[in-house]
Amino acid sequence: MIKTSLSLLSAFLLFSVSSLALASEDAGDAPSREHYAPKGMEGAYHDWHYTPVVRVGDRVIVSGIPAGRGDTYESKIRNMFEALKAHLATAGAQMSDVVELTSFHVGATDTESFQAEFARFAPIHHEYFPSHYPAWSAVGTTALLAPGAPVELRAVAIIGSGSSPRADIPAPAAASAGH
Repeated sequence: MIKTSLSLLSAFLLFSVSSLALASEDAGDAPSREHYAPKGMEGAYHDWHYTPVVRVGDRVIVSGIPAGRGDTYESKIRNMFEALKAHLATAGAQMSDVVELTSFHVGATDTESFQAEFARFAPIHHEYFPSHYPAWSAVGTTALLAPGAPVELRAVAIIGSGSSPRADIPAPAAASAGH
């Protein structure tokens, strides 16, 4: 009986010590959270209390970038995408690593005006994402914080995911005549 109790106690202690070792090992393996701000955007962190770019492991999250600089709608959108490139670079990511976008559009007040804006926005989007497109949600809104910005863009990237993307999505069948 004593021998069985000692064996059980030994097994319990071994299990407990092993569990503690694994728990401390797991805590050490947790990815760190790193905060970045492109040059000139340090005030976002210190004054507005948000981080323009956060990296957790290989995931990079870019806060909303307004399309505020430029003389035309098209130049504002291109400048926004160029700013996205710069934001991603601060954390070691690139455009091909982007896996998700969320765009917020002020000019879209109904489906028809949203489609008209998309006709202008999509070709510029395609310049920056020519293949292996990220997931994308587009949202109509009434206002953005940046004055004069027609769009704001948020992104998520996974560093290295753009090095060998795969898309096994067949092209849709051509519509038959008369339909």
